[in-house]
Amino acid sequence: MSELLFWFISAFTIISALIVVLNNQLLYSAIALLFTLFGVAGLYIYLWADFIAGVQLLVYIGGINVLIIFGIMLTNRISSVRLSQTNIQQGVGGVFALWVFIFIGLIISKTEWYQMTSAEPSSTVREIGTLLMTKYLLPFEAASVLLLGALIGAAILSREAN
Repeated sequence: MSELLFWFISAFTIISALIVVLNNQLLYSAIALLFTLFGVAGLYIYLWADFIAGVQLLVYIGGINVLIIFGIMLTNRISSVRLSQTNIQQGVGGVFALWVFIFIGLIISKTEWYQMTSAEPSSTVREIGTLLMTKYLLPFEAASVLLLGALIGAAILSREAN
């Protein structure tokens, strides 16, 4: 049952990612991106990366994708809902993606994989939180100050453009 659910989540993620890439309607691509990121969070759960799955849900789905959808819907230059984009290099990209897929498939099939049994971790959030607040506190705070500076700079630049 668990393996069947894994393959369902994988297929769901791949199909919604294909919709993101191949759809001509920008809003529908953004909504399909929401489902793709949700599927990736499900795959993180299968990897016992519960913290990364939570961050995926909160940051990417709850923040960035909603921001993209609001940006599309609230842009004042849009005169109709049918906003579309065209891609003239889909053939080249498709050939390159097929080549990469075959190359990765060959690597996976020719590699001798080391398999070992491991105990399922109870939770990774406690360990990550402890490391972020002790050993990696300075880099964590430096990254937050850097992101705050980027946010302030973006706000200043957007005010000067108008």
